[in-house]
Amino acid sequence: MTRAAARSVTRDLDLQTAEVFRLLDLAAEVKRHPERFREALRGKCVALLFEKPSLRTRLTFEVAAMQLGAGSIFSAGPVADREPIKDVARNLDRWTNCVVARTFSQWTIDELARWSGSPVINALSDLYHPCQALADVFTLKERYGDLAGRRLAFVGDGNNVAHSLMLTASRLGVNVGVATPKGYEPKAEIVQTARELAAAAGATLTVSSDPDEVLGGADAVYTDVWASMGQEGQREQRLKDFRNYQVDMSLMSKAGPEAVFMHCLPAKRGEEVSDEVIESPRSVVFDQAENRLHAQKALLLMLLA
Repeated sequence: MTRAAARSVTRDLDLQTAEVFRLLDLAAEVKRHPERFREALRGKCVALLFEKPSLRTRLTFEVAAMQLGAGSIFSAGPVADREPIKDVARNLDRWTNCVVARTFSQWTIDELARWSGSPVINALSDLYHPCQALADVFTLKERYGDLAGRRLAFVGDGNNVAHSLMLTASRLGVNVGVATPKGYEPKAEIVQTARELAAAAGATLTVSSDPDEVLGGADAVYTDVWASMGQEGQREQRLKDFRNYQVDMSLMSKAGPEAVFMHCLPAKRGEEVSDEVIESPRSVVFDQAENRLHAQKALLLMLLA
């Protein structure tokens, strides 16, 4: 027997736009007044299933659970190694109140959510990284206040982080530009969805192979590693293909005069970003890392409180 499925966040659009705004407000309140939420999830337990290594995602979820009064348990390795995913999900249902999963495949996340009676949170898959995008827009809101009309330029690989940024930021009214080498563009169907969301919010979405096309007037310049986990075999080719996409001070100078630098971390200094940029006063990468904690607290509260 399986319990009725609970609300899950397997991808960015599982949260309605109004809920994203609510989450940002709640994250700000949690950050300002953490003491008010110390017992909010007392008696709850969060399961973390991680197929990939993690520093920020794992620890921020563990700390979030602890600071909200909940417990957490961690399991590393393939989710469906010794038994089917549907059995894993239904076992966890009997012991825990939420599953946070970091997987190689979006299919694994979807299967967990299909069979789980508890909320499932996507903590990174090959297609999406919604928790990162929520922390990122929260960081931009802290910096600039109103997000509508701001400009975000993503330079690099059209990967899961790019997908989630497009889907989350565009519907909040942020003008998003993505510049990738040819052959590394974000998935066309996600671009189309994000473009429709942007239009509905009075914003624009630009996808180009020319960084200059997206950098002009940008309030934030974002990049990520050129070879993500699982792509190590492509590393040498990617280093060649991305060599003109490094975010250095010359590239930053093409953005707005007050533009900040963003990165989801870990960073390969000297590859996708220069050490000078990531250590500069314009870098907000550690603000983003801190805000993973607050945004994820807000998400857990919305799903479990």
